[in-house]
Amino acid sequence: MKYEVTGKNGFVPTPAIKDYAEKRLQKVVDFFGNDVITVARVTCKVYKDHHKIEVTIPAPNIILRAEVSDKDMYTAIDRSVDALLAQIRKHKTKLQNHFEKEGIKQAFNQELDVESLEKEILATQLVKNKQVELVPMTSEEAILAMEVSGHSFYVYQDKDTHKVNVVYAREDGDYAVIETK
Repeated sequence: MKYEVTGKNGFVPTPAIKDYAEKRLQKVVDFFGNDVITVARVTCKVYKDHHKIEVTIPAPNIILRAEVSDKDMYTAIDRSVDALLAQIRKHKTKLQNHFEKEGIKQAFNQELDVESLEKEILATQLVKNKQVELVPMTSEEAILAMEVSGHSFYVYQDKDTHKVNVVYAREDGDYAVIETK
């Protein structure tokens, strides 16, 4: 198991922060096992008024990701682990409830104690299905279309590559594009 703890915005993680992140993330890794999860990436960012922790753990058939801001770096790490545990619980509960098939129980290494985790699953079923027409456009045109529609994301076909992309508004006010392969 490899932990990659890096810093951004001029921040260099101390050995204490690295050790704390590894210790806390081990709780998440234990649900799958060290043989299933090979890497956990933690990015620590420091701003004037807060710290941001971004955790990405690629697992088979799922990518666990949490992004948490707090005034204290250690609290942000704790809250990111809580968010990851909530994602695990959500996915495991979904597997158990909706796909009760042989072999699902082996997807997780450890039995999940649902009572010990605090958050409730808010969405358990698909409530809307929407079809969109893919229109070839640039990312700038897609951003404009997204703002006009009032949504936080917009699916479009890139004019140059002809691939399906998604443009979305980030929490910091900027825009980003997810490109498909």
